Amino acid sequence: MYLLDTSVIIDALNGKRDRKALLAELIRKGDMLGCCAVNVTEVYAGMRPHEANLTEEFLNSLEYYDITRQIARQAGLLKREWARKGKTLSLGDVTIAAVATVNKLALATDNVKHYPMQEIEIYQLPE
Repeated sequence: MYLLDTSVIIDALNGKRDRKALLAELIRKGDMLGCCAVNVTEVYAGMRPHEANLTEEFLNSLEYYDITRQIARQAGLLKREWARKGKTLSLGDVTIAAVATVNKLALATDNVKHYPMQEIEIYQLPE
């Protein structure tokens, strides 16, 4: 099971970096793909009106993971931990990381520098 980083979803929607084919191959192999509220928020924030139907269809095809109190707590702890180490991580990225960690999902991303946490399993996509 993979939680998709928002950049992967956007690339797939925009037909970039061959992400559609890569995701289709994962599905063909029996892998499940998922998203969370942060992904949905970020995707809709950049969506153009004529992309609404395709966007909705794609997002609805993904398994959806809620952001629970446990995930919110984990995200806050991650943000605090990395800030103390001198690295500022975005609230969105630490929340995505917490969703992946708590649900034991691999995070499919091409932005590995956004996810320095050792506890997260990264499925690094080619850039």
